[in-house]
Amino acid sequence: MADPTSNSIDLFSCGCVGSRGGLRRRSFVALLGGAALAAGGLPEAGAREGVEVPPPSQLSKLVSAQQVEQAAAKQYNEMLGQASQKRALAPPNHPQVERLRFISERLIPHTYEWNPHARNWRWEVNLIGSKQINAFCMPGGKIAFFYGILNELKLNDDEVAMIMGHEMSHALREHAREQMGKTMATRGAIEVGSVLLGLGSGGRLLADMGGQLLTLRFGREDESEADLIGLELAARGGYDPRAGVSLWKKMASANSRAPVELLSTHPSGPTRISDIELNLPKVMPLYERADKPDRRFGPPTGTPAAPKE
Repeated sequence: MADPTSNSIDLFSCGCVGSRGGLRRRSFVALLGGAALAAGGLPEAGAREGVEVPPPSQLSKLVSAQQVEQAAAKQYNEMLGQASQKRALAPPNHPQVERLRFISERLIPHTYEWNPHARNWRWEVNLIGSKQINAFCMPGGKIAFFYGILNELKLNDDEVAMIMGHEMSHALREHAREQMGKTMATRGAIEVGSVLLGLGSGGRLLADMGGQLLTLRFGREDESEADLIGLELAARGGYDPRAGVSLWKKMASANSRAPVELLSTHPSGPTRISDIELNLPKVMPLYERADKPDRRFGPPTGTPAAPKE
């Protein structure tokens, strides 16, 4: 991810108003559509309803979750401070901030099954005035959307929920922590031991990697897994999971005009759309039974102020 405050937009003077109203690719990908549901059957008694993903990697246990989350909070606050100095941090009463926080509040209660520690996270959602088509959720539930992704793609609420669920899933499955664990494992048992004790070069390695949480790139398996879990989170929150298809078509169209940072490590558009369609029978019953949002919002309208230098 490039500097999130580059190409900043002055969101304090923005004239926008809102309307109110994964899977790790292995041979079993083809099984995830759920043959029984596709045939009109019901889940077996006691079976979990929703998407299926592999167990979390044990490599994440090589790194302290508390340390990773502390590092994430520190970087997140620094980013917000930089954005605020550029007048590119949207205030709480900005229509799009209200929109993002409303959607997040519908999804967060459904995250606990995926990571029990999420109950104790201090979730935050902010909007950065940048032209980038990007969004992320750092360890510990620190979420940021960039104005560009809402404005350029003209996302509806269901599509926003798909992105938010996807990014939340990276934090819930501790993909950043797993990536750090993989790196440490390759350095050998001695350095891993020093990390666990907080000593030596391993400890320095953790500090170095903790300082790069904003620029970590996840592998395609992690991205596919986040797609599926995000699909379920959105459905349980009352947002139409079929929006995943329209979302990634919009992403592909934007990427054809100029490279989209968010897609740099993601599966190709046709592949991810195929996977989403394959899993819709798993999540549509969840969506149909879910309480639906009592408020609907729209994408930004009007022309934002010119970026400040």
